[in-house]
Amino acid sequence: MVVIRLARGGSKKRPFYSIVATDKRNRRDSNFIERIGYFNPKAAEAEQAMRVAQDRLSYWTGVGAQISPTVKRLIKDHPAV
Repeated sequence: MVVIRLARGGSKKRPFYSIVATDKRNRRDSNFIERIGYFNPKAAEAEQAMRVAQDRLSYWTGVGAQISPTVKRLIKDHPAV
């Protein structure tokens, strides 16, 4: 099953997350099918904290991908991205 979830990047104490579509059996930061967007929890005010390609998100949910609870919450908290 395909799931849309976060994959951690960045360095120690400076997290940066990619929002990816991946197989549920893969590890968190392992192979992914497509990178849909990103989330930067340490973004400065001038930087964009989150970006999601809405067309790709709707495509993946249309073909049956499940959205993780964390990504669902982030999309709800940042509606205009």
